[in-house]
Order: sequence, then C-alpha cells, then structure tokens
Amino acid sequence: MLELKKLTKTYRTGDKALQEVDLIVPNGQVMALIGPSGAGKSTLIRCINRLVEPTSGSVILDGTDLTALSSTGLRKMRRKMGMIFQEYALVERLTVMENVLSGRLGYVGFWRSFLRRFPQSDIDEAFRLLDRVGLLAMADKRADELSGGQRQRVGIARALIQNPRLLLVDEPTASLDPKTSRQIMRLICELCAERNLAAVINIHDVALAQMFVERIVGLKAGQLAFDGKPTEMSEDVLTSIYGEEDWQATIRKVDEEEAEAGVAAQ
Repeated sequence: MLELKKLTKTYRTGDKALQEVDLIVPNGQVMALIGPSGAGKSTLIRCINRLVEPTSGSVILDGTDLTALSSTGLRKMRRKMGMIFQEYALVERLTVMENVLSGRLGYVGFWRSFLRRFPQSDIDEAFRLLDRVGLLAMADKRADELSGGQRQRVGIARALIQNPRLLLVDEPTASLDPKTSRQIMRLICELCAERNLAAVINIHDVALAQMFVERIVGLKAGQLAFDGKPTEMSEDVLTSIYGEEDWQATIRKVDEEEAEAGVAAQ
C-alpha cells in the first residue's frame, strides 16, 4: 500500500508544485492522475521515488517512510517501485532482452551487471515477461528497431522484472496512436490485477483513463481537486479541474467506447 501524508514540494522560486497532498493507494488498485499541465502530476510521481525531493510530508510504501531513508535505504526501496516512462528510456543499441534485464541492475553486483552476466533465474523471468507482453519473438532485436508500442511493452517488462510492489507510470500513451494507447493501458491494468500491484498513472487523456482505471484523482495547482470513480467525472468536475470547455465530446467518447466494447464482448 502507498500512502502520501501532506506531501508538499516548494521550489526555490517559491512556486508550490504540491500542497499537502493526502492519498492512499491500496495494493491492486490502478489510479489515474489527471490535471492540466503544471498541476503537479509528474512532480508527485517523482516525489514518491524521491527523484524529486519533497519539501515536507511523508511517502509511505508498505509501512516504510521513504522520506526518512538514507541513500542506501532508498536504493533498496526503489527496487519495489517500477517506473514506466513516456519516452521509454530504453538503451537503443541494446537488445530487447538486455533492456528488460537492466531492470535487475539493483539486485546484481557491479561487475555482473557491467559484463551482463545475469543469473539464469533472471533470464528465465525475462523470457516469461516478454512472452506475457507479446514480444517473445523480438528478444534479440535492438530497441531502435521497435515501434513506439513495442518499446513501451519493453519498458513495462523492464519495470516488472524488478518484482515491484508499486508501478509509477508517467504518460505511457502520450506518443502512441489511439489503438495502441488502449492496448497499453489494458495491458498495464491486467498486469496490476494479476500481480496485486498498486499503480499511479500520470495521464493527459481523460477519456482513456475513464475507460480503464477504477479510480481517478485530479490535481489542480498542486492540490487535490477530485478523487473518485470514472463514472463520477461529470462536466462540472472536468471544468473545476481544467477550466471552461465543452466536455460533452469527452463524455460521449467514453460512452461510445464502452458501448463498442459491450458489442464486441457479445
């Protein structure tokens, strides 16, 4: 379980990116984080794993306060947090398999990682994960030969090979076409359900979030503006988060997608 207590981030300029945010994300729950640019979404995710240092407040994962840890303790706890990036963060010249195995760097010694000598159990798990994300046949391909959707699947497998307790996902579909975006969101949600993983997904596409997640949290100017179910995302709620706009198209898109999914399932 992830718990944020009065999480605050104030930059040297005096700008407050986060203002006393309180959140609990139980194991197995996929939570979408929405809000306008500059609302604090990426800052919140990076404060959780302390890529950005919080100014005050606490980040508690499975009973451990991450904000109180030394650098050594933080390195160990980061093993429990898988990160999936918008721009994939793959090493282009390495193979798909090598990129996935890089998720185990926190568990093996320097020389074994430098020489790419991973335990057989790690290699076996990498093959299993590549099979699960649909890339088993591409294990030996270089990362720069892959499409955007395939690269994101490699990133997902790399995060999962850490055997994390929490997934932090930063704009996983921003560079993808609509069909691939839905496939990636569906895959993330399925994997979290299979592994009882909590996940926090920073996402701009409100309609996509409504289609797949069970909980949506809206941020505005670093503060919580909404916390509820996708079905509770009314025009008034969207206006309170983003400002005045015609939100009927967004709501209608979700309704149409759900209707199409229902027909396909029959």
